[in-house]
Amino acid sequence: MTQLFKKTIPFLIAFAVTVPSAFGQSYDVTFTNEGNSDFFFTPLWFGLHDGSFDTFDAGAAASASLELLAEDGDVSGLVSDFASVTGGIGGVAANAAGFGGAPVIDPGESAVVTVSGLDAIANRYLSFASMVIPSNDSFIGNANATAYEIFDGAGNFTGPVTIQIFANDIWDAGTEVNDTMGAPFSAVGGVATDEGGTIALLPAGGLDNFAGTGIPTGGTIADLIAADQLVATITVTQSVPEPNGLAMIGFGAIALGAIRRRRK
Repeated sequence: MTQLFKKTIPFLIAFAVTVPSAFGQSYDVTFTNEGNSDFFFTPLWFGLHDGSFDTFDAGAAASASLELLAEDGDVSGLVSDFASVTGGIGGVAANAAGFGGAPVIDPGESAVVTVSGLDAIANRYLSFASMVIPSNDSFIGNANATAYEIFDGAGNFTGPVTIQIFANDIWDAGTEVNDTMGAPFSAVGGVATDEGGTIALLPAGGLDNFAGTGIPTGGTIADLIAADQLVATITVTQSVPEPNGLAMIGFGAIALGAIRRRRK
């Protein structure tokens, strides 16, 4: 079960580290699994950019990077793709306390990443993606690169920003048949069937095949996802400085005052 993340766990630990900045405001990106269900989310990839980064297009075939995320929960392809965006800032929100040592976001739990030192004008828009598990190739994400404006054209923060994701917002990558066979984190086992389709919204009941199948926590899926159910929330908020940070700010102000007094 955890084999899937053996290569990605060290990467996530290294990638999702806050890099403090001495100047400018920091922002917290929080990903919460709202599930009253037996479904989980893999680590959330997100990127702040100028509106030019296209994660995917509805009705088109999934890219290799999106397929990797939608089938395996592996964010490395999207991280690599996003690296080509000039000035873009990305991150991965992972839950170190996920089941079985995998950095997934369990129902009712959250993962937070703090970003800082960004150019608000060059990083106005938020894109994101995460796999729904268990599933064969279902995921959440935004096809419209400019759907979520975090900063306006003058660089002003538009938040706090809250993005609610419902079951009818879940996507089907069209790369595997969603029949439970070979699905990650499912006890069904077997071999997945390639679909060769295109990306589309998951139809109502699209994950009902998983009813009664085994889940990572050892039970069986009894609580299916209803079409109008809130499944996840993403928020972007201004960070509150840590006490040590506040002390440093205060010390800096005192020192600056002393310097000014000596110059008089």
